[in-house]
Amino acid sequence: MEVAAPEPARGGGNPLKNMFRMRETGLIAIIVLLFAVMSFASPYFLTWVNMRAMAMAFAVEGVVVVGMTILLISGGIDLSVGSVTALAMVIAGWLFLQGVDPWVASGISIASCTAIGSFMGFFVTRIGLHHFIVSLAVMVIARGICLLATGGRPLGLYTLPPEFKFIGQGSIGPLPLVIIIFLVVVLAFDFMLRRTTMFRKVFYTGSNEKAAAYSGIKTKKVIFLTTTLCSALCGFAGIIYMARFGSAQPTFGIGMELNVIAAAVIGGASLSGGSGTIFGAILGTILLSVVSSSLALLDVSVYWQDIIRGSILLSAVSIDHYLHKIRA
Repeated sequence: MEVAAPEPARGGGNPLKNMFRMRETGLIAIIVLLFAVMSFASPYFLTWVNMRAMAMAFAVEGVVVVGMTILLISGGIDLSVGSVTALAMVIAGWLFLQGVDPWVASGISIASCTAIGSFMGFFVTRIGLHHFIVSLAVMVIARGICLLATGGRPLGLYTLPPEFKFIGQGSIGPLPLVIIIFLVVVLAFDFMLRRTTMFRKVFYTGSNEKAAAYSGIKTKKVIFLTTTLCSALCGFAGIIYMARFGSAQPTFGIGMELNVIAAAVIGGASLSGGSGTIFGAILGTILLSVVSSSLALLDVSVYWQDIIRGSILLSAVSIDHYLHKIRA
């Protein structure tokens, strides 16, 4: 028997759906307030250069946030996103330096990252290990491969063709192509998560895996696919980063997992699974990007920036835990 999961951000009298709407509305209010405060605190904040830099910063990371959000809803978590994103850059960059066409190299790189996700999904669904342990191991392995393949030095990809660099550096009209790609990914997966049967099963799997299995949902397949999808999106993001920077950096993405998880949880995704929205997670991403930009413009010490970001993550997890207790 197939069941359809309730939509996470719509619905009239459902208090859980209303809670999500309030959470997203609250995030929008906080972001608007930060914009208002920073417009007075720094004359550079509302400039086109800074707005564009902020948008470029959160757009590519936002692609990874989409994958992480869907995985969190299914009840999983992935600590390897930063390392896998860097590995995507290194694989594609190394292949290009060996004479492989950059488009072919990028396809091989994304396929490799997808295979890594399938590898993790296998250990979670078939061997029975927890996502945390498997992704932690893959995080270390992927980073080690990056450093081994490059000797710890960035790969300079100065001869990348202009049409490939256009992915990360070009614009269509006033909008950078990176932001357009980001919007397409967000809208596509937000629609699928709300409207398609396959993705709506993710909510039931994360809410109660056993009950979902009794209802006829192939929960192991759902978990396997969401784990694979997260790594595939990391690979896609890695290619965009490579095109944007014109290099492959083996140390790129250290700490990315914290930003991505924090953004998703701030936006309403539960670490216990079963709840979350793409829209909320992107609002969380924007909020963190605004905070980072504000701290930099106010010349706050980088050490304090780490403390503040860690405090935001702790606060988000605490709120998630509190809301989970209320729903239980």
